[in-house]
Amino acid sequence: MRALVQRVREARVTVGGQEAGAIGPGLLILVCAMTGDDEGRAEALAARIARLRIFRDEAGKMNRSLLDTGGAALVVSQFTLAADTSRGNRPGFSAAAPPDVGERLYLHFAAALRGRGIAVETGRFGADMDVALVNQGPVTIWLDG
Repeated sequence: MRALVQRVREARVTVGGQEAGAIGPGLLILVCAMTGDDEGRAEALAARIARLRIFRDEAGKMNRSLLDTGGAALVVSQFTLAADTSRGNRPGFSAAAPPDVGERLYLHFAAALRGRGIAVETGRFGADMDVALVNQGPVTIWLDG
């Protein structure tokens, strides 16, 4: 699976003008299931992100995780993270998992974060979504896992 993680002061996702999910301080996680991924990979990536030390401690160092801070996660499916731009100007997305598998793993990933005690909000799989955020730092990290 692939994820783009952003440390946020707040984030929200809307679908058709209606709020689907919103969080205060925490992480906006854009996630994509790739061909060959399974539930084990979704769980491993969730565990890695939950423990990722990208929040400031008392000394101002990035030394605290989402678990340490009690922050929330807004998980948004984004198959375009699988984009292959190596041939021309139009990206290809053949590395993304098929939609039925992608949705199943996206939901499993969100559930794995919840299972670690993290408050999780989500977007709507396959929908045309608007995502708004205030990136704190800014801190943005790409993860393959």
